[in-house]
Amino acid sequence: MTSAESTTLTERQVEILELREQGQTQQEVADRLGTTDSNISAIERAAEQNIEKARRTLELVRTVRSPIQFSVSSGTSFDKMVASVYSHADEAGIKIAYCRPELYTHLYGVLEECTNQNELKTTIDVGITNEGEVRVFTEDF
Repeated sequence: MTSAESTTLTERQVEILELREQGQTQQEVADRLGTTDSNISAIERAAEQNIEKARRTLELVRTVRSPIQFSVSSGTSFDKMVASVYSHADEAGIKIAYCRPELYTHLYGVLEECTNQNELKTTIDVGITNEGEVRVFTEDF
């Protein structure tokens, strides 16, 4: 079994995730570990929540560490958001790593849950790295 020592997961969560990745059902894992399938489900759900928190923490840190940071308000269209990204990058002399269609695709993929008809439903924080990568973070998803 892989050690969970340096992660946000418990040893039990890692053990269950490994068994589930091997294709075992929750009931098979429960039988093997001497517990119930509902307990396995709860542990698996808690592990997924820990993983999501770790992913969100990483997104926040990457955004905060970006040399260019700005916020985009709720109600802003994707067109204005993309224009703002390019404008902030131009002011800093940074070339965005995406052409305009790629940037739309990237941002929509990251912000799909925060949009409604090509408009932001929530305020987001944007970070631009020196390499032109665009990072986003929002509290709402």
